[in-house]
Amino acid sequence: MRDYLTFLFRVWRLSFQGSWKFYAWMSVLTVVALIGLHAWARQFVDGLQTTGMTNQVSWGAYIANFTFLVGVAAAAVMLVIPAYIYKKEHMHEVVLFGELLAIAVIVMCLLFVTVDLGRPDRFHHMIPPFGIFNFPGSILSWDVIVLNGYLLLNLHIAGYLLYCRYRHQKPTKKFYIPFVFLSIAWAVSIHTVTAFLYVGLAGRSYWHHPLVPSRFLASAFVAGPALMILTFQIIRRVTNYFIGDQPIFTLRMIMTVAMIINMFLLACELFTEFYSPTQHAAAAHYLYFGLHGYSGLVPWIWTAIVLDVIGLTLLITPASRRILWLNVACITCFVGIWIEKGMGLIIPGFVPSPLGQIVEYLPTLNETLVCLGIWAFGLLMFSWMLHVAIPIMNGSLRDRPELAAQIN
Repeated sequence: MRDYLTFLFRVWRLSFQGSWKFYAWMSVLTVVALIGLHAWARQFVDGLQTTGMTNQVSWGAYIANFTFLVGVAAAAVMLVIPAYIYKKEHMHEVVLFGELLAIAVIVMCLLFVTVDLGRPDRFHHMIPPFGIFNFPGSILSWDVIVLNGYLLLNLHIAGYLLYCRYRHQKPTKKFYIPFVFLSIAWAVSIHTVTAFLYVGLAGRSYWHHPLVPSRFLASAFVAGPALMILTFQIIRRVTNYFIGDQPIFTLRMIMTVAMIINMFLLACELFTEFYSPTQHAAAAHYLYFGLHGYSGLVPWIWTAIVLDVIGLTLLITPASRRILWLNVACITCFVGIWIEKGMGLIIPGFVPSPLGQIVEYLPTLNETLVCLGIWAFGLLMFSWMLHVAIPIMNGSLRDRPELAAQIN
Protein backbone atom coordinates (compact mmCIF):
# COMPACT_ATOMS: atom_id res chain seq x y z
CA MET A 1 0.00 0.00 0.00
CA ARG A 2 2.85 2.37 0.79
CA ASP A 3 4.47 1.69 -2.59
CA TYR A 4 1.17 2.39 -4.34
CA LEU A 5 0.72 5.69 -2.51
CA THR A 6 4.30 6.63 -3.41
CA PHE A 7 3.49 5.84 -7.04
CA LEU A 8 0.43 8.11 -6.97
CA PHE A 9 2.42 10.90 -5.32
CA ARG A 10 5.17 10.72 -7.94
CA VAL A 11 2.58 10.74 -10.72
CA TRP A 12 0.90 13.77 -9.15
CA ARG A 13 4.25 15.57 -8.87
CA LEU A 14 5.15 14.69 -12.47
CA SER A 15 1.89 16.24 -13.62
CA PHE A 16 3.31 19.70 -12.85
CA GLN A 17 6.69 19.19 -14.51
CA GLY A 18 7.34 19.90 -18.16
CA SER A 19 8.64 22.30 -20.76
CA TRP A 20 7.12 25.67 -21.55
CA LYS A 21 5.46 24.11 -24.60
CA PHE A 22 3.69 21.62 -22.33
CA TYR A 23 2.52 24.41 -20.01
CA ALA A 24 1.34 26.51 -22.96
CA TRP A 25 -0.58 23.59 -24.49
CA MET A 26 -2.24 22.64 -21.21
CA SER A 27 -3.06 26.28 -20.45
CA VAL A 28 -4.80 26.78 -23.80
CA LEU A 29 -6.84 23.62 -23.32
CA THR A 30 -7.75 24.66 -19.77
CA VAL A 31 -8.96 28.07 -20.93
CA VAL A 32 -11.11 26.54 -23.68
CA ALA A 33 -12.50 23.96 -21.25
CA LEU A 34 -13.40 26.71 -18.76
CA ILE A 35 -15.12 28.71 -21.50
CA GLY A 36 -17.14 25.59 -22.28
CA LEU A 37 -17.95 25.15 -18.59
CA HIS A 38 -19.19 28.74 -18.43
CA ALA A 39 -21.36 28.16 -21.50
CA TRP A 40 -22.83 25.01 -19.92
CA ALA A 41 -23.50 26.91 -16.67
CA ARG A 42 -25.46 29.45 -18.71
CA GLN A 43 -27.38 26.59 -20.33
CA PHE A 44 -28.04 25.08 -16.91
CA VAL A 45 -29.56 28.37 -15.71
CA ASP A 46 -31.51 29.32 -18.85
CA GLY A 47 -32.35 25.82 -20.07
CA LEU A 48 -31.95 24.13 -23.45
CA GLN A 49 -33.36 27.24 -25.13
CA THR A 50 -29.72 28.38 -25.34
CA THR A 51 -29.17 25.59 -27.90
CA GLY A 52 -30.52 25.21 -31.41
CA MET A 53 -32.63 22.22 -30.42
CA THR A 54 -36.41 22.36 -30.54
CA ASN A 55 -39.38 20.11 -29.85
CA GLN A 56 -39.05 18.82 -33.41
CA VAL A 57 -35.24 18.35 -33.34
CA SER A 58 -34.55 17.24 -29.79
CA TRP A 59 -31.04 15.85 -30.42
CA GLY A 60 -28.33 18.05 -31.84
CA ALA A 61 -24.59 18.63 -31.68
CA TYR A 62 -24.24 17.00 -28.26
CA ILE A 63 -25.63 13.62 -29.29
CA ALA A 64 -23.89 13.91 -32.67
CA ASN A 65 -20.51 14.23 -30.95
CA PHE A 66 -21.44 11.48 -28.50
CA THR A 67 -22.26 9.07 -31.33
CA PHE A 68 -19.01 9.82 -33.14
CA LEU A 69 -16.83 9.55 -30.04
CA VAL A 70 -18.27 6.21 -28.98
CA GLY A 71 -16.85 4.86 -32.23
CA VAL A 72 -13.45 6.44 -31.59
CA ALA A 73 -13.37 4.79 -28.15
CA ALA A 74 -14.37 1.42 -29.60
CA ALA A 75 -11.60 1.63 -32.18
CA ALA A 76 -8.95 1.21 -29.47
CA VAL A 77 -9.57 -2.49 -29.97
CA MET A 78 -7.80 -2.16 -33.33
CA LEU A 79 -4.56 -1.99 -31.35
CA VAL A 80 -5.49 -4.75 -28.93
CA ILE A 81 -6.40 -7.38 -31.55
CA PRO A 82 -3.09 -7.29 -33.48
CA ALA A 83 -1.08 -7.17 -30.24
CA TYR A 84 -2.78 -9.91 -28.23
CA ILE A 85 -4.51 -12.15 -30.77
CA TYR A 86 -2.14 -12.01 -33.75
CA LYS A 87 0.95 -11.58 -31.55
CA LYS A 88 2.30 -8.55 -33.40
CA GLU A 89 5.16 -7.49 -31.18
CA HIS A 90 5.46 -4.04 -32.73
CA MET A 91 1.90 -3.26 -31.59
CA HIS A 92 2.70 -3.86 -27.93
CA GLU A 93 4.68 -0.62 -27.80
CA VAL A 94 1.57 1.43 -28.63
CA VAL A 95 -1.36 -0.61 -27.33
CA LEU A 96 -1.34 1.28 -24.04
CA PHE A 97 -1.86 4.55 -25.90
CA GLY A 98 -5.05 3.12 -27.35
CA GLU A 99 -6.28 2.26 -23.86
CA LEU A 100 -5.53 5.78 -22.62
CA LEU A 101 -7.29 7.29 -25.63
CA ALA A 102 -10.34 5.14 -24.93
CA ILE A 103 -10.45 6.41 -21.33
CA ALA A 104 -10.36 10.06 -22.37
CA VAL A 105 -12.92 9.56 -25.15
CA ILE A 106 -15.40 7.67 -22.96
CA VAL A 107 -15.21 10.49 -20.40
CA MET A 108 -16.02 12.90 -23.23
CA CYS A 109 -18.97 10.72 -24.25
CA LEU A 110 -20.35 10.81 -20.72
CA LEU A 111 -19.90 14.59 -20.61
CA PHE A 112 -21.80 15.05 -23.90
CA VAL A 113 -24.67 12.99 -22.52
CA THR A 114 -24.61 15.06 -19.32
CA VAL A 115 -24.83 18.42 -21.09
CA ASP A 116 -27.60 17.09 -23.33
CA LEU A 117 -29.75 16.47 -20.26
CA GLY A 118 -31.85 19.51 -19.49
CA ARG A 119 -31.73 18.60 -15.81
CA PRO A 120 -28.63 16.43 -15.18
CA ASP A 121 -29.44 16.47 -11.47
CA ARG A 122 -32.31 14.13 -12.30
CA PHE A 123 -29.89 11.42 -13.34
CA HIS A 124 -30.41 9.81 -9.95
CA HIS A 125 -33.76 8.52 -11.23
CA MET A 126 -31.75 5.85 -13.10
CA ILE A 127 -29.93 4.74 -9.95
CA PRO A 128 -31.63 2.05 -7.84
CA PRO A 129 -33.16 2.35 -5.27
CA PHE A 130 -33.75 6.06 -5.97
CA GLY A 131 -35.32 5.37 -9.35
CA ILE A 132 -36.06 2.69 -11.92
CA PHE A 133 -33.12 1.53 -14.01
CA ASN A 134 -35.48 -0.39 -16.32
CA PHE A 135 -33.01 -3.14 -17.11
CA PRO A 136 -33.01 -5.12 -19.39
CA GLY A 137 -35.99 -3.65 -21.21
CA SER A 138 -34.47 -0.23 -21.94
CA ILE A 139 -31.69 0.12 -24.50
CA LEU A 140 -30.60 3.24 -22.62
CA SER A 141 -29.89 1.05 -19.58
CA TRP A 142 -27.68 -1.17 -21.71
CA ASP A 143 -25.86 1.90 -23.01
CA VAL A 144 -25.16 3.14 -19.48
CA ILE A 145 -23.76 -0.27 -18.54
CA VAL A 146 -21.53 -0.75 -21.58
CA LEU A 147 -20.10 2.79 -21.51
CA ASN A 148 -19.21 2.75 -17.84
CA GLY A 149 -18.07 -0.89 -18.04
CA TYR A 150 -15.73 -0.10 -20.93
CA LEU A 151 -14.34 2.85 -18.98
CA LEU A 152 -13.61 0.64 -15.96
CA LEU A 153 -12.02 -2.06 -18.12
CA ASN A 154 -9.59 0.38 -19.73
CA LEU A 155 -8.81 2.04 -16.41
CA HIS A 156 -7.90 -1.33 -14.93
CA ILE A 157 -5.80 -2.51 -17.89
CA ALA A 158 -3.91 0.76 -18.36
CA GLY A 159 -3.44 1.38 -14.64
CA TYR A 160 -2.21 -2.14 -13.91
CA LEU A 161 0.26 -2.21 -16.82
CA LEU A 162 1.67 1.20 -15.94
CA TYR A 163 2.07 0.28 -12.28
CA CYS A 164 3.88 -2.95 -13.19
CA ARG A 165 6.13 -1.01 -15.54
CA TYR A 166 6.83 1.47 -12.76
CA ARG A 167 7.74 -1.37 -10.39
CA HIS A 168 9.81 -2.99 -13.20
CA GLN A 169 7.83 -6.18 -12.70
CA LYS A 170 6.38 -8.51 -15.28
CA PRO A 171 2.57 -8.22 -15.26
CA THR A 172 0.68 -11.27 -14.02
CA LYS A 173 -1.32 -12.44 -17.03
CA LYS A 174 -4.35 -13.55 -15.07
CA PHE A 175 -4.78 -10.01 -13.75
CA TYR A 176 -5.09 -8.35 -17.15
CA ILE A 177 -5.24 -10.78 -20.10
CA PRO A 178 -8.87 -11.85 -19.39
CA PHE A 179 -9.82 -8.18 -19.22
CA VAL A 180 -8.03 -7.51 -22.50
CA PHE A 181 -10.09 -10.14 -24.33
CA LEU A 182 -13.23 -8.97 -22.58
CA SER A 183 -12.52 -5.44 -23.77
CA ILE A 184 -12.49 -6.64 -27.40
CA ALA A 185 -16.08 -7.87 -27.20
CA TRP A 186 -17.03 -4.90 -25.02
CA ALA A 187 -15.66 -2.42 -27.57
CA VAL A 188 -17.90 -3.89 -30.26
CA SER A 189 -20.85 -3.85 -27.88
CA ILE A 190 -20.61 -0.17 -26.93
CA HIS A 191 -21.04 0.99 -30.52
CA THR A 192 -23.59 -1.68 -31.36
CA VAL A 193 -25.75 -0.77 -28.38
CA THR A 194 -25.44 2.91 -29.30
CA ALA A 195 -26.65 2.04 -32.80
CA PHE A 196 -29.58 0.13 -31.32
CA LEU A 197 -30.67 3.33 -29.58
CA TYR A 198 -31.51 4.69 -33.03
CA VAL A 199 -32.49 1.50 -34.84
CA GLY A 200 -35.08 0.69 -32.19
CA LEU A 201 -37.02 3.91 -32.86
CA ALA A 202 -39.50 2.59 -35.41
CA GLY A 203 -41.08 6.00 -35.87
CA ARG A 204 -37.82 7.40 -37.27
CA SER A 205 -37.56 5.74 -40.67
CA TYR A 206 -34.13 7.20 -41.44
CA TRP A 207 -32.59 5.19 -38.58
CA HIS A 208 -34.87 2.17 -38.70
CA HIS A 209 -32.84 -0.21 -40.88
CA PRO A 210 -30.33 -2.97 -40.11
CA LEU A 211 -27.31 -1.35 -41.77
CA VAL A 212 -26.86 1.25 -39.02
CA PRO A 213 -24.87 -0.96 -36.57
CA SER A 214 -22.64 -2.23 -39.39
CA ARG A 215 -21.94 1.29 -40.63
CA PHE A 216 -21.26 2.42 -37.08
CA LEU A 217 -18.55 -0.22 -36.62
CA ALA A 218 -17.01 0.27 -40.08
CA SER A 219 -16.75 4.04 -39.67
CA ALA A 220 -15.43 3.64 -36.11
CA PHE A 221 -12.59 1.46 -37.35
CA VAL A 222 -11.62 4.29 -39.69
CA ALA A 223 -11.91 7.34 -37.44
CA GLY A 224 -10.25 5.73 -34.41
CA PRO A 225 -7.11 4.45 -36.20
CA ALA A 226 -6.89 7.76 -38.11
CA LEU A 227 -6.72 9.67 -34.83
CA MET A 228 -4.19 7.22 -33.40
CA ILE A 229 -1.92 7.49 -36.44
CA LEU A 230 -1.81 11.27 -36.04
CA THR A 231 -1.31 10.91 -32.28
CA PHE A 232 1.62 8.50 -32.68
CA GLN A 233 3.43 10.95 -34.92
CA ILE A 234 2.93 13.78 -32.45
CA ILE A 235 4.23 11.57 -29.63
CA ARG A 236 7.42 10.61 -31.42
CA ARG A 237 7.98 14.21 -32.51
CA VAL A 238 7.53 16.00 -29.18
CA THR A 239 8.65 13.29 -26.72
CA ASN A 240 11.60 10.97 -26.33
CA TYR A 241 9.44 7.89 -26.79
CA PHE A 242 10.02 6.51 -30.28
CA ILE A 243 7.23 4.81 -32.19
CA GLY A 244 8.25 3.01 -35.35
CA ASP A 245 6.46 3.02 -38.69
CA GLN A 246 5.17 -0.55 -38.36
CA PRO A 247 2.26 0.27 -35.99
CA ILE A 248 1.32 3.22 -38.18
CA PHE A 249 1.16 1.17 -41.36
CA THR A 250 -0.68 -1.66 -39.62
CA LEU A 251 -3.37 0.86 -38.68
CA ARG A 252 -3.29 2.17 -42.27
CA MET A 253 -4.17 -1.30 -43.52
CA ILE A 254 -7.05 -1.56 -41.03
CA MET A 255 -8.28 1.90 -42.06
CA THR A 256 -8.22 0.97 -45.74
CA VAL A 257 -10.33 -2.17 -45.32
CA ALA A 258 -12.77 -0.47 -42.95
CA MET A 259 -13.16 2.55 -45.24
CA ILE A 260 -13.95 0.33 -48.23
CA ILE A 261 -16.63 -1.42 -46.18
CA ASN A 262 -18.00 1.91 -44.93
CA MET A 263 -18.33 3.33 -48.43
CA PHE A 264 -19.92 0.10 -49.70
CA LEU A 265 -22.52 0.23 -46.93
CA LEU A 266 -23.17 3.90 -47.75
CA ALA A 267 -23.79 2.96 -51.39
CA CYS A 268 -26.18 0.19 -50.26
CA GLU A 269 -28.07 2.69 -48.14
CA LEU A 270 -28.34 5.19 -50.97
CA PHE A 271 -29.61 2.50 -53.35
CA THR A 272 -32.25 1.41 -50.86
CA GLU A 273 -33.44 4.96 -50.23
CA PHE A 274 -33.52 6.30 -53.79
CA TYR A 275 -33.97 3.42 -56.26
CA SER A 276 -37.57 2.78 -55.19
CA PRO A 277 -38.33 5.84 -53.06
CA THR A 278 -41.26 5.85 -50.65
CA GLN A 279 -42.48 8.36 -48.11
CA HIS A 280 -39.88 6.89 -45.74
CA ALA A 281 -37.10 8.33 -47.94
CA ALA A 282 -38.09 11.93 -47.13
CA ALA A 283 -35.37 12.31 -44.49
CA ALA A 284 -32.68 11.00 -46.85
CA HIS A 285 -33.97 13.27 -49.62
CA TYR A 286 -33.78 16.24 -47.26
CA LEU A 287 -30.23 15.31 -46.28
CA TYR A 288 -28.79 14.82 -49.77
CA PHE A 289 -30.86 17.11 -51.99
CA GLY A 290 -33.07 19.24 -49.76
CA LEU A 291 -36.83 19.06 -49.31
CA HIS A 292 -39.48 21.69 -50.09
CA GLY A 293 -36.89 24.44 -50.24
CA TYR A 294 -35.09 23.42 -47.04
CA SER A 295 -31.47 22.34 -47.62
CA GLY A 296 -29.51 23.18 -44.47
CA LEU A 297 -27.72 19.83 -44.30
CA VAL A 298 -26.94 19.38 -48.01
CA PRO A 299 -23.53 21.15 -47.87
CA TRP A 300 -22.62 19.13 -44.76
CA ILE A 301 -23.24 15.68 -46.20
CA TRP A 302 -21.69 16.33 -49.60
CA THR A 303 -18.61 17.77 -47.90
CA ALA A 304 -18.41 14.56 -45.87
CA ILE A 305 -18.75 12.37 -48.96
CA VAL A 306 -16.06 14.32 -50.83
CA LEU A 307 -13.70 14.04 -47.87
CA ASP A 308 -14.43 10.30 -47.54
CA VAL A 309 -13.74 9.73 -51.23
CA ILE A 310 -10.48 11.68 -51.06
CA GLY A 311 -9.40 9.71 -47.99
CA LEU A 312 -10.29 6.34 -49.54
CA THR A 313 -8.53 7.22 -52.81
CA LEU A 314 -5.35 8.05 -50.93
CA LEU A 315 -5.57 4.92 -48.78
CA ILE A 316 -5.95 2.47 -51.68
CA THR A 317 -3.14 4.04 -53.71
CA PRO A 318 0.61 3.89 -53.02
CA ALA A 319 0.51 7.59 -52.12
CA SER A 320 -0.51 6.77 -48.53
CA ARG A 321 2.72 4.84 -48.03
CA ARG A 322 4.28 8.25 -47.61
CA ILE A 323 3.61 9.76 -44.21
CA LEU A 324 2.55 13.14 -45.62
CA TRP A 325 -0.24 11.72 -47.77
CA LEU A 326 -1.22 9.25 -45.06
CA ASN A 327 -1.73 12.20 -42.73
CA VAL A 328 -3.93 13.89 -45.34
CA ALA A 329 -5.96 10.69 -45.67
CA CYS A 330 -6.34 10.45 -41.89
CA ILE A 331 -7.54 14.05 -41.56
CA THR A 332 -10.02 13.82 -44.45
CA CYS A 333 -11.43 10.49 -43.21
CA PHE A 334 -11.68 11.72 -39.61
CA VAL A 335 -13.48 14.95 -40.50
CA GLY A 336 -15.65 13.26 -43.12
CA ILE A 337 -16.86 10.58 -40.72
CA TRP A 338 -17.38 13.16 -37.96
CA ILE A 339 -19.79 15.02 -40.26
CA GLU A 340 -21.36 11.83 -41.60
CA LYS A 341 -22.05 10.33 -38.17
CA GLY A 342 -22.94 13.65 -36.62
CA MET A 343 -24.92 16.18 -38.62
CA GLY A 344 -25.45 13.58 -41.35
CA LEU A 345 -26.99 10.97 -39.07
CA ILE A 346 -28.66 12.54 -36.03
CA ILE A 347 -30.41 15.57 -37.51
CA PRO A 348 -32.07 13.91 -40.56
CA GLY A 349 -33.73 11.44 -38.22
CA PHE A 350 -35.91 14.32 -37.00
CA VAL A 351 -36.51 16.08 -40.34
CA PRO A 352 -39.27 15.92 -41.35
CA SER A 353 -41.09 15.15 -38.12
CA PRO A 354 -43.67 12.33 -37.94
CA LEU A 355 -46.30 15.04 -38.52
CA GLY A 356 -44.51 16.26 -41.67
CA GLN A 357 -43.04 19.43 -40.16
CA ILE A 358 -39.68 20.61 -41.47
CA VAL A 359 -37.73 22.44 -38.77
CA GLU A 360 -34.06 22.92 -39.55
CA TYR A 361 -31.36 22.81 -36.89
CA LEU A 362 -28.11 24.70 -36.50
CA PRO A 363 -25.99 24.77 -33.32
CA THR A 364 -25.97 28.08 -31.46
CA LEU A 365 -22.82 29.83 -30.31
CA ASN A 366 -23.41 28.73 -26.70
CA GLU A 367 -23.92 25.13 -27.82
CA THR A 368 -20.75 25.26 -29.90
CA LEU A 369 -18.75 26.58 -26.96
CA VAL A 370 -19.95 23.72 -24.78
CA CYS A 371 -18.86 21.23 -27.47
CA LEU A 372 -15.45 22.89 -27.82
CA GLY A 373 -15.06 22.86 -24.04
CA ILE A 374 -15.67 19.10 -23.85
CA TRP A 375 -13.27 18.42 -26.72
CA ALA A 376 -10.67 20.58 -24.96
CA PHE A 377 -11.21 18.72 -21.69
CA GLY A 378 -10.79 15.39 -23.47
CA LEU A 379 -7.54 16.56 -25.07
CA LEU A 380 -6.42 17.93 -21.72
CA MET A 381 -7.07 14.59 -20.03
CA PHE A 382 -5.39 12.58 -22.80
CA SER A 383 -2.37 14.92 -22.84
CA TRP A 384 -1.99 14.57 -19.08
CA MET A 385 -2.18 10.78 -19.26
CA LEU A 386 0.46 10.70 -22.00
CA HIS A 387 2.64 13.10 -20.02
CA VAL A 388 2.55 10.68 -17.10
CA ALA A 389 2.62 7.40 -19.01
CA ILE A 390 5.54 8.07 -21.36
CA PRO A 391 8.17 8.54 -18.59
CA ILE A 392 6.98 5.28 -17.06
CA MET A 393 7.12 3.45 -20.38
CA ASN A 394 10.58 4.67 -21.38
CA GLY A 395 11.99 3.95 -17.92
CA SER A 396 12.72 7.48 -16.69
CA LEU A 397 10.13 7.12 -13.91
CA ARG A 398 10.70 3.89 -12.02
CA ASP A 399 10.35 2.64 -8.47
CA ARG A 400 14.08 2.01 -8.11
CA PRO A 401 15.98 3.77 -10.90
CA GLU A 402 19.27 2.05 -10.11
CA LEU A 403 17.70 -1.39 -10.59
CA ALA A 404 15.99 -0.27 -13.75
CA ALA A 405 19.34 0.88 -15.13
CA GLN A 406 20.89 -2.53 -14.39
CA ILE A 407 17.97 -4.31 -16.13
CA ASN A 408 18.23 -2.06 -19.18
